[in-house]
Amino acid sequence: MPFIPHTEANIAEMLTSIGAKTIEDLFDEIPSALKSNGLQRVLPSLNEMDISRLMLERAETDGRYLNFIGAGAYEHHIPAAVWQITTRGEFYSSYTPYQAEASQGTLQLLYEYQTMMASLTGMDVSNASMYDGASALAEAVLMAVRSHKTSRKVLIPSTTHPIYRRVVNAIVKNQNIEIVEIPYHPELGCIMTENLSPYLGQDIAALVIPQPNFFGVLEEVDTLTDWAHHNGALAIGVVNPMTLAMLTPPGEWGSNGADIAVGEGQPLGIPLSSGGPYFGFMACKQTLVRQMPGRIIGRTTDVDGKPGFVLTLQAREQHIRRSKATSNICTNQGLMVTAATIYMALLGPEGLKRVATQSHINVLELVTKMEALDGVKKAFSGPYFHEAVLKLPTSTDNILKTLRTQGILAGLDLKEYYPELGNAVLVCATETKTANDLKKYIECLKRALKN
Repeated sequence: MPFIPHTEANIAEMLTSIGAKTIEDLFDEIPSALKSNGLQRVLPSLNEMDISRLMLERAETDGRYLNFIGAGAYEHHIPAAVWQITTRGEFYSSYTPYQAEASQGTLQLLYEYQTMMASLTGMDVSNASMYDGASALAEAVLMAVRSHKTSRKVLIPSTTHPIYRRVVNAIVKNQNIEIVEIPYHPELGCIMTENLSPYLGQDIAALVIPQPNFFGVLEEVDTLTDWAHHNGALAIGVVNPMTLAMLTPPGEWGSNGADIAVGEGQPLGIPLSSGGPYFGFMACKQTLVRQMPGRIIGRTTDVDGKPGFVLTLQAREQHIRRSKATSNICTNQGLMVTAATIYMALLGPEGLKRVATQSHINVLELVTKMEALDGVKKAFSGPYFHEAVLKLPTSTDNILKTLRTQGILAGLDLKEYYPELGNAVLVCATETKTANDLKKYIECLKRALKN
């Protein structure tokens, strides 16, 4: 239903009924010193045609680029059917329904989503999604601390996405939880057990294990998971759901599997959209389900024996006493999850595997061609998947700017996050990149390096 604003007559009538002359009178208790001078850069009201043209012009200022940036947000092909179905009236809701009896279709879809995510991660149970991947990791840390009971120390490898680490720190730093960053091996680009030796025998609540890590390098997840369990800590896997079509799922890491798995669901049918919205996923072992934030949809039968879907678990402040809530920010991204569910249903296990395989083939070819250029080399010797770090012989800032003028987003400059790597870029090439795309990238990079 379109938004229909109130007319001036409507507004005047409502103000008269409550005894106010203007809308500003409703805010007269706010001191004038605290009031702004209005939204100075907001244009005067425009008609629909002018608004449409303005927004189109602004969208076009972003430009159209050949994108080789990944770093947690990935450009995958999304079948047209995904959002055609997602935006139908039966599904077009951004949130989990509270009136379950009137929303069986949405609840069934979320139930199917949970089933798919539990299967993809190899875990026992999944919730009905979270706000995004970064806050999902923060919630997993809080969940681990609650479950462990004796320790408030969590080990996070520096190979974990730097934005995720910032979000975790922002959320838990005032809750007396200690976050310890574990350094990576400078040649392999991953965490080694010797990096964990100083914490052997200490009371640790959890060890975070990214797979692949931020560099695209594969971590020794089996060894790290077993190390965590042998030291009485929980293992939290941070994973890219697309890569799970080929890599061992967290539920099968080590001898007993990870305890919690989280990540960003954007690769599953969500467009980049200039930065969002995305959704986080979380799955865990059955023994931890009572500590899981968010909502869990369950399947049952009614008095007539017909199948029905219900909100089985709602462990947040809106449903229970605030002090008993597992989270206050576990916002469910219902519309994004709807798209992801339809995307996974359309592609199926084999389709997801083909996407992951082609993405890996493309990045292998891209890295091989880049290393053939003078002065360009891989930053790490460890095995990688989906994306990789390359060191350049000259300023990454200049190179990336030059290629941007030629319509290519050539990678992410790592200087801000990992200054010790020097002139290094993180590159990614998903299944959307053709042989001509890779050729154009290499030709433009070769010219840029010579200038």
